[in-house]
Amino acid sequence: MTKTNWFAIAILLVSLFAAPWSMAAGQPAAASVEVTRIDINSADAAAIAAALDGVGLVKAQEIVAYREMFGAFKTVEELLEVKGIGPGTLERNRDRIALTSD
Repeated sequence: MTKTNWFAIAILLVSLFAAPWSMAAGQPAAASVEVTRIDINSADAAAIAAALDGVGLVKAQEIVAYREMFGAFKTVEELLEVKGIGPGTLERNRDRIALTSD
C-alpha cells in the first residue's frame, strides 16, 4: 500500500472516531430526538413498560392496578404513590408521560 493510501485510511479513521468526541465536547447534535409521550391513564401495561425508562412490565402492571383502584392520575407526581416508582424514575420519564382525564 502506498503512503497516499495509508494517509487516506488514517484520515477516514480519525474522522470516524472524532465525531462522537466532538458531540461530547458540547457541539450541537445534527438532529434532535423527539420523545414519544404515553398516556398513563389509558395505556396498557405493555405499552407503559415499552415507553418509560426504568419501568418494566411488573412496575407497569402496578401503574395500571393503581389506576384501576384509585381512578385516573390527576398529576404526574401521583405516580410516586405506585409501588416501585421513585423520584428518579419519575424525573427520567416526566417528559414521556401524558395525562388525560375521562
